[in-house]
Amino acid sequence: MIKLDGIKVGIDLVEIKRFRDMSFQENESFYKKNFSKNEIEYCLKFNQPYKHFAGKFALKEATKKALKIKLKMTEIITSHIESKPIVTIPSKEYHLEASISHDGDYAIAILISKKV
Repeated sequence: MIKLDGIKVGIDLVEIKRFRDMSFQENESFYKKNFSKNEIEYCLKFNQPYKHFAGKFALKEATKKALKIKLKMTEIITSHIESKPIVTIPSKEYHLEASISHDGDYAIAILISKKV
């Protein structure tokens, strides 16, 4: 058995169709409740924005699962540096590493955290 002190993992899988069936134009309040203005702008710039919304949503859920602290979805900020997903939360006591993947009908995200 490997002992990994302070390391936590969260993973989440989201069906992209869930977001495709809930258009941004008709469900703007849902999107604003779960995503920042920058996250919304990022996703909407793509030809297939809903796979990006699904990936970001999965990453936020994975973050909540890994950290097990009370966070609103809008407090979990996702961004990208050179295509690598970055997660920012209000607490500075965690080092976070993230990955998102899209394939077919699904988006999956994983977050690994270590308390510093």
